[in-house]
Amino acid sequence: MERTTCCVVGGGPAGMVLGLLLARAGVDVTVLEKHGDFLRDFRGDTVHPSTLALLDDLGLAERFARLPQRRVTTVQLPIGPDRSLITVGNIGALRGKYNYIAMVPQWDLLDLLADEGAREPSFNVRMNTEATSFLMEGGRVNGVAYRTSDGRTGELRAALTVACDGRGSIARALPELGLESFNCPMDAWWFRLPRHEDDPSGLVGGVGDRFFSALIDRGDYWQIAALIPKGTDVQRRAEGLDRFMARFTSAVPWLADRAHAVTSWDEVKLLDVRLDRLRRWHRPGLLCIGDAAHAMSPVFGIGINLAVEDAVAAARYLVGPLGEGRVGLRDVRRVQRRRWPTTAGTQALQRIAHARVIEPLLTGQPAFGNPRLAKRLTEAVTTSRRLNRLPAYFLAYGALRERPPKESVR
Repeated sequence: MERTTCCVVGGGPAGMVLGLLLARAGVDVTVLEKHGDFLRDFRGDTVHPSTLALLDDLGLAERFARLPQRRVTTVQLPIGPDRSLITVGNIGALRGKYNYIAMVPQWDLLDLLADEGAREPSFNVRMNTEATSFLMEGGRVNGVAYRTSDGRTGELRAALTVACDGRGSIARALPELGLESFNCPMDAWWFRLPRHEDDPSGLVGGVGDRFFSALIDRGDYWQIAALIPKGTDVQRRAEGLDRFMARFTSAVPWLADRAHAVTSWDEVKLLDVRLDRLRRWHRPGLLCIGDAAHAMSPVFGIGINLAVEDAVAAARYLVGPLGEGRVGLRDVRRVQRRRWPTTAGTQALQRIAHARVIEPLLTGQPAFGNPRLAKRLTEAVTTSRRLNRLPAYFLAYGALRERPPKESVR
């Protein structure tokens, strides 16, 4: 019979951060990751100031700084005269040591966390191991059944199981948790184009006729998300790659000289955008955090930030009970109560952005349904130093900053 104190399902940012924080506090942790490595392309590669500060608290700032990265300090949108780029969020103007977003391949961050966790005797990561179901006994989750990539099966019992396995989490099949979904008007196509030294820098938006794109400065290339109306992937691909690239370059004309770099639809990956959350993130013996508890829209680009903050809050509330072997329903409830307002508030802002900005743009309508209102809001954000800092702070730290348990700090 295999046992651990805390079984963490999923080795993404939330799972690895939670595992490391608990292990440093002396809690026996086993992280199950179904893949053999962390190498997945077009994942969220943004490391926000709140996460940078956490890495500093954990004594990992110097190691992280040595990773190949690009530092982003501005958010620019084509809302000026003749669609010129205007800075609507200046992260570099924020006070503090970390006033930038680090663009780092997510696999590098996860490798760093896994390597640091390996220094702790109570930390264990099992790759190529997929949790397939929960072990239910007397109405309580007492661990998981798993399957390895070579077909071996087994059971791992735990005092607490934490689902960090994303929006495809096995926990979402539990009807008592109550999945609530919200309207989402778009999907996203991810692809890359070369970046030149004289290009704009930072996070850059592109707006055209029924078209919106977001460009992430990765140094020698742009990581690009092009938004398309929900469910139109097959139809749009049938129209041809040339038509798509012509539409894209009409929104971002300064990239027209390298549109030929995308030669096949195989280079354009679909992200099925969802916005939802569980009404309950827990039941006896189980807690859900990150995308398992709340799938976020890519609007504002803060999904990873929220997932990591969930993990930090969970560690702070659970270190004591897990260390004493008495974790109960009250303890996991406290995590949801702490993180629920931030999650619900952020999703409310994303829903407003969907309804008032994204959907109108994709259907050929003016943002906010009123060009004058959109212009006034734009002028207010760009001319007011205080208002300009609001989106920057929200991107950097979210609505609520979390502190790690003192037992985990180095």
